[in-house]
Amino acid sequence: MKRSTKLGLGGLVAVLGGMGLYAATASPPLLLSHLDAATGGGKAAALVAEAVPFGDQGQTLDVWRAADAADGDRRPVLIFWHGGGWVKGARQDYAFAGRAFARQGFVVVVPDYRKVPQVRFPAFIEDAADAVAWTRDNIGRYGGDPDAIGFSGHSAGAHTAVLLALDPRWLKAAGVDPGIVKAVVGLSGAYDFYPFTTKRSIDAMSAYPDPQVTQPITFARADAPPMLLITSSEDTTVRPRNAINLTARLKQKGAVVQMINYQGLDHEEVVMALSKPFRGKGPVLSDSTAFLNRHLKPAE
Repeated sequence: MKRSTKLGLGGLVAVLGGMGLYAATASPPLLLSHLDAATGGGKAAALVAEAVPFGDQGQTLDVWRAADAADGDRRPVLIFWHGGGWVKGARQDYAFAGRAFARQGFVVVVPDYRKVPQVRFPAFIEDAADAVAWTRDNIGRYGGDPDAIGFSGHSAGAHTAVLLALDPRWLKAAGVDPGIVKAVVGLSGAYDFYPFTTKRSIDAMSAYPDPQVTQPITFARADAPPMLLITSSEDTTVRPRNAINLTARLKQKGAVVQMINYQGLDHEEVVMALSKPFRGKGPVLSDSTAFLNRHLKPAE
């Protein structure tokens, strides 16, 4: 697929639905996962645990790893939170992301979390912290190394990944040492978006009494885990200023941070580039993998 091809997830559903190949009402990420599997994205990756319960609110998660991995391995771990504006999305829809990172050698945990309007901030952050606690306690059974855990996510999921890594209160409340996270990759995330100006951010965040607590940039600190913040020039959903501002604040504090701004890509295309059929849109997977390997794997 050429990089210049401009076809978002919603457009993909509409096109294939019009051809009678998929229901036009299908979740765009789920459709992308089907296409990813059909074009070889599933080769050498295995779903080794599905819909595993965690926490006490009915949450579930999936675990992916390389097909040649063994339970006795100690491979680096990546927890990946999906996007959806805090109102939609499901772990199974993001199989393409789980497979992509599993093929790169990570044991990948893809958790669900509660959504608006059933909950508001910080319920979905608390769910995410519970997923980290489960990972710490259980990932060794799937060949993952609990001492080499990284966070990632797209959009609202990147907000979760970065906020959990920067503000220690949520992991501490779940009984987790905040030092557990060794690296973070945020894809098209919202980090500096107060005052709230969109319906989704207003619905998700505005009921919390201190809005600054909802903003990852508030908690930038020198000893933050190393972060790679990925954005894109055509992202009008979560604008590049979020990554630009947080990068600048972290650098000011003396933290380890890198930012990549992919030119010509929009909000959806960044996460689509993890999938096999759209990997030509940009080196999102290879850049993310290189950063995670640098910080999660022990030096030779």
